[in-house]
Amino acid sequence: MPNSVVWFKKDLRVHDHAALAAAVKRGRVCCLYIIEPSLWRSPDASTQHYEFTLESLRDLYLEIKRLGGLLHVVTGEAVEVLQRLHALMPFDALYSHQETGNALSYARDIAVGKWCRQQGVTWHEPIQFGVVRRLRDRNLWQAAWEEHMQQDCIPAPAQIDALPLPWTEPRPPGAAQLGIDPLNPPRRQKGGRKIGLEVLNDFLDIRSEQYRGGISSPLSAPTACSRISPYFTYGCISMREVVHAMVEVMDNEPSRESRKSKGLRALMSRLYWHCHFIQKLESEPELEYQNVHRGYDGLRENDWNEAHFSALTEARTGWPLVDACVLMLKDTGWINFRMRAMIVSTAAYPLWLHWRGVGQWLARHFLDYEPGIHWSQMQMQAGTTGINIPRIYNPIKQARDHDPNGVFVRRWIPALRRVPNTWLFEPWHLTPEMQEQFGIPADNRLPVPVVDLEAATRESKRRLYDRRSDAEVKAGKKAVIEKHASRKRSGQPQTASRRRSRTAPQATPHTPPPTQHALDFS
Repeated sequence: MPNSVVWFKKDLRVHDHAALAAAVKRGRVCCLYIIEPSLWRSPDASTQHYEFTLESLRDLYLEIKRLGGLLHVVTGEAVEVLQRLHALMPFDALYSHQETGNALSYARDIAVGKWCRQQGVTWHEPIQFGVVRRLRDRNLWQAAWEEHMQQDCIPAPAQIDALPLPWTEPRPPGAAQLGIDPLNPPRRQKGGRKIGLEVLNDFLDIRSEQYRGGISSPLSAPTACSRISPYFTYGCISMREVVHAMVEVMDNEPSRESRKSKGLRALMSRLYWHCHFIQKLESEPELEYQNVHRGYDGLRENDWNEAHFSALTEARTGWPLVDACVLMLKDTGWINFRMRAMIVSTAAYPLWLHWRGVGQWLARHFLDYEPGIHWSQMQMQAGTTGINIPRIYNPIKQARDHDPNGVFVRRWIPALRRVPNTWLFEPWHLTPEMQEQFGIPADNRLPVPVVDLEAATRESKRRLYDRRSDAEVKAGKKAVIEKHASRKRSGQPQTASRRRSRTAPQATPHTPPPTQHALDFS
């Protein structure tokens, strides 16, 4: 009987797992997860990502054990681990889902592919969601996404014929042993499929009614947003499972105009955009570290200001909503999309910081860090894609629009709790005497903004638009559109509307027409 290895990566589940299903059907299976030190020491990784992964692996271990299998968690570089395993327990097939990760995982996969060819091992890589490898024409992408989501979910195997690991592996090392960035927000979400399903079902049953109208304000967003994004990132649940479950709930709603139906349709559009952005990184891996439109090279790279960056990362910009969001992020590993966009906009424009360094810092802080979405959004907000209208957020206006009574700001910045609303969002105008009157001691004065917001934003706009108006930059825009821009289709896609079961769904997603403004991921 042939031996196969299933290499779990960011697909930590047994349900709707094409690679596992194919390997089990073939014969004996060694289920393997590799803790790769070089990846975990990268500047976009932090301890919260590692701990979430370990929590998810515990759930996966129990699920595989229930099916008669064994999950082996091994520490080492991927090629070295596979070589050792192949020498002690020969196998002729490797199964893993396609991964669109950072540059390090991309290089690792190239090395694994080379090793497989040298050893005569066939590497099977089924797709995990709506991202197409070697996509020849962007116009074909939406149909491929819909086709994948319409297919039945793959049931978990009834039984796994397990292969033991031919050596004894110690317990997984701690984050400090691996040299991982120590960031681990105390109130981050916990990992694992069990918790992921609880979060999903809570949203489907209750919180989806708050989704439309609730996801922009940092006050309502923690409960209005789906909060399933980290479970997508680590593959605890599959996107297709979620699409099917959402369609079932919508089909059972009495009206398409109910708050729940509208909320679920809005989230469905975000799932489309999830894959749309990851497809950009799949098609152009370089966008993680170089400008999508090369005409913007040199715009910010030579102007890095460490004092501005420190003020941002230490929540000392002086703009209360920005600083409050940074403090929430440090405590929870999550903030909603609009506040993420505001942070990036503040960094890119008044602080004039290059997106790469800010992006690495945010990647470590976002528990749901997904490279394809993250780097595409970083560049879009920074104005270096060349095809998106710059979205420059005024942090004072955002505070007045989304936290008008200062509830969020006062929650995260205790020094402002006695400051009246009149001064709350521009507290640098308070005299020392007024600060003392409002309970702010002399040794803890409020930070003054590192730049004048209006003047710095005006200057950054001038520099950006000067570059955008350059003839060569305008000429280069067409190539970016051809490779990365969304493709609208006339009319609404065909949809089915019959009753379905969550356990065996046959869904046709209610996919909205893609519009470039619908980008509020959550």
